[in-house]
Amino acid sequence: MTTFASFWRHGSNTMLLLAAVILIGLFATHVLTFGVTLIGAVAIGALVFFVSEYTTHRFLLHATPSANAFVLKLQHRLHYDHHIEPARLDLLFLPLWFAIPVAALTLAIYFAITRNWDTSAALLLGSVLGLLWYEWVHYVAHIPFVPKTAFGRWIKKYHLWHHFKNEQMWFGVTNPSMDFVGRTYARVEDVDRSGSTRILFPK
Repeated sequence: MTTFASFWRHGSNTMLLLAAVILIGLFATHVLTFGVTLIGAVAIGALVFFVSEYTTHRFLLHATPSANAFVLKLQHRLHYDHHIEPARLDLLFLPLWFAIPVAALTLAIYFAITRNWDTSAALLLGSVLGLLWYEWVHYVAHIPFVPKTAFGRWIKKYHLWHHFKNEQMWFGVTNPSMDFVGRTYARVEDVDRSGSTRILFPK
């Protein structure tokens, strides 16, 4: 129970849950119209997140250090320092000041594509639920907790390979599918141990 409670005390997790509840409430009270077809939109929104989980991690969070001091500070807070201290919960989750604008931007992109608030909200709901699941899986990977299922135990090891074996491999967190697409998946015994898993860009 302590493990579960601790999850809600850090980062933007409570806000994400609240956003999901509000969106569901808007559909339940018919402020927004939810039809059977929007179940697909929720699923698509989650799928968009799970693809972006990989691409964001690999190409943005592991981007080379910026020459701009402000951007470099962001890089450290959003990811570099998490590699330095992977067990620190205050560095594990997305900060509120980052999650809110990203959620707003995501909704704006969905609306620009669909031109429909009901569909956009359903897509956003899927993405928010996907992000909340990501944060939970990431959390479990970094705390002394043994998942109950075989897949849960494997996905925890899979993420820790990225942190402690080679940071250029295994960029997925909730699933390895995009690692196969991006050719960043391999058997752990076939990958050389990196000397820069903690300091991503040593000087």
